[in-house]
Amino acid sequence: MSDMSGPSDTTTSPSSAPPTPAGLRPKVSSRGRTAGPAANSNSDETDVPEFELFGAVGPRGLPPLTEFLDIWDVDLMRNRDESNKTLHHTSPYNCDNLIVRRGQEFQVNITFNRPYKPNTDKFAVEFVIGSSPQYSKNTYVPVFPTEDKQTSWPGRIINTSDNAVTMGITPAANCIVGKYQMYVAVATPYGIRRTKQDKKRYVYVLFNPWVAADAVYLNDHAELEECVMTETGIIYHGSHDDVAERHWNYGQFNYGVLDACLYIMDRSEMPLINRGDPIKVARRASAMLDARDDDGVLVGNWSGDYTYGVAPTAWTGSTEILLAYASSKMPVCYAQCWVYAAVFNTFLRCLGIPSRVVTNYFSAHDNDGNLKSDIILDENGRIDRSRTRDSIWNYHCWNECYMSRPDLPLGFGGWQVVDATPQETSDGLYRCGPASVHAIKHGQICFPFDAAFVFAEVNSDMVFYSRRKDGTMELVKVNRSHIGRMVLTKAPGGSSHRDITDRYKFPEGSAEERTVLEKAEAYSCKRETSDLPAADVDLLLSNVEVSVGDDFELTLKLVNRSSSRRTVEAYVSGSVVYYTGLISSEFLFTTPSIKIGPDGCAKESVSVEAKQYMKSLVEQSHLHFIVTGKVTETGQIVSAMKVIRLRNPRLVVKVTGFGKVSEDMMATVEFTNPFGSSLEDVYVRMEGAGLMPPKFKYYRLITGGATFIWSEFFTPQRAGTSRLIATLDCPALRQVHGEVTVTIEA
Repeated sequence: MSDMSGPSDTTTSPSSAPPTPAGLRPKVSSRGRTAGPAANSNSDETDVPEFELFGAVGPRGLPPLTEFLDIWDVDLMRNRDESNKTLHHTSPYNCDNLIVRRGQEFQVNITFNRPYKPNTDKFAVEFVIGSSPQYSKNTYVPVFPTEDKQTSWPGRIINTSDNAVTMGITPAANCIVGKYQMYVAVATPYGIRRTKQDKKRYVYVLFNPWVAADAVYLNDHAELEECVMTETGIIYHGSHDDVAERHWNYGQFNYGVLDACLYIMDRSEMPLINRGDPIKVARRASAMLDARDDDGVLVGNWSGDYTYGVAPTAWTGSTEILLAYASSKMPVCYAQCWVYAAVFNTFLRCLGIPSRVVTNYFSAHDNDGNLKSDIILDENGRIDRSRTRDSIWNYHCWNECYMSRPDLPLGFGGWQVVDATPQETSDGLYRCGPASVHAIKHGQICFPFDAAFVFAEVNSDMVFYSRRKDGTMELVKVNRSHIGRMVLTKAPGGSSHRDITDRYKFPEGSAEERTVLEKAEAYSCKRETSDLPAADVDLLLSNVEVSVGDDFELTLKLVNRSSSRRTVEAYVSGSVVYYTGLISSEFLFTTPSIKIGPDGCAKESVSVEAKQYMKSLVEQSHLHFIVTGKVTETGQIVSAMKVIRLRNPRLVVKVTGFGKVSEDMMATVEFTNPFGSSLEDVYVRMEGAGLMPPKFKYYRLITGGATFIWSEFFTPQRAGTSRLIATLDCPALRQVHGEVTVTIEA
């Protein structure tokens, strides 16, 4: 139907401008370069005319058009059990509009004023996105019902009944992801008439990981359920030998979240024509989740002072953050790495890109841009903190998203690292990825984007130097196994974790690992190649579980693998650290001298009292012990590090009620202050996907030993199993949480 060309582009003819008054800057415009501004906003709309004439109107005007086809009703079939939302896996979205996935057919039912005549009647369903729709840019897409006239979105007549026509429409598998206006247009000899603009007929089109033609196709049912459809998750923190869990409500189906995600792309001024490419979407969003250089979603704060916002440890989910950003148009305070990763996970899953949160234990943030994290010791083996600059995070969270990589050689698609935590700039913005996990494992760090940075996070070596009094440095030890000790993500289904370290690196010391490191070095990624002889004394630190406020003992075990006596002059330092590895304060320092018999072992216990560390605690409640020392007989350096996670008290969360959709239930949060001192300015938050929107309650003071009970009614919206998550936060006690699993029947 060549006469249905759709909304036309408008341009303005150049005109002469008056002289610019002295001292005033001329108005900046795109005139002379482009016909108009680039289409980069999904929220901007075009005024599509209800009637487009093919020519000029005669002196008597148009004749009556009653004899031609007219549209009486358009039904998007969005509320039936067997309808579009169910087939497209979009039923959980709390949205009044139709939501479909590209590359897959959906149906619309059109009622005309009379039966449709295929041989004489001409009509089309039109989809428009943005303020300047163009057929050539796929921002205007007409869909025709006949085989002889098809576009990138195929259409077909499925059924006709009386005056109604059921039409099947298949969005292109690479089409723009976003919110489209939909019209039905009918051709008459005099022009085209359309349905009126109606917000109820907006159609959201998402990525489709269930369709092989889509770039985000994932052929694994369990992973699809976990990485696209699951609304709650577990984010891992703590340390590699004491893994802790933080439950999070991603809430990608909550009301308003999808529009907030589209607003993020609008705010980034991302051209609409790029929004069908998951590589570009993920990379741009990686920058936009951080507010540092583009007024993005979240403000990072690692200071411990959260007076003007919400402490990162207090959040229970992404919904409150995304809705606040979309409504206020201002960055939300505050975030740390797991908050960035969790909200980014919501963004990706909401748009249909499979994604998961990943935790890397002992993650290197190398200030020198190489594969070495430098530890400077004095001549006696004591760490010199004033000269040790490289940062090793106790853990760091990022995201993996699944997509093909046509820009890379075959085999480098699949899981890609993206990271919204602002660490280093990439192409001028604070962002990271997407970087192929396969490329990272095989040392192909030349591939875009930012593979070298992620490679260093999991493969750096800890290099110990001894600094002499004259300032010269001597290499004394290389630890090749500390960084990237373990990489975890949540396993599909259930609540267990999955170790995916082998996806990022080959086993330590293997031939494959040496080949990979040599390849990385060929790409100018410097590493320490010296092969120092191993010390004949091994130093180990004991595992210990400690609650906040407890005294405990740290045990040093030294094993002598030689047939001679050994003496170790040790330095034991205990510090309160942020999870980023930065020292808050040193609370313990002792220098034991330990003698070990031939082929023997020795133990040394160090007592740690709560009064030593309590006054210096920061929100992550991590104590970092580093033991270094020199073997007197050989001059060799020994070292060991231990991160001890202090266990906080927990919230008790309970629910009562029948557990049915639309029937009231009650949630109760209970907490007893276990300390002798009072807690001030306490905020308690609670929410649950499909159960309860985010709620909070403020307590000015909770005295020592006192108990509070907070109860809230809620009405479940969807059947299935979900989780109610609660947190407690105050300046003196952070990272207190609790959760309960809730099963709702239809």
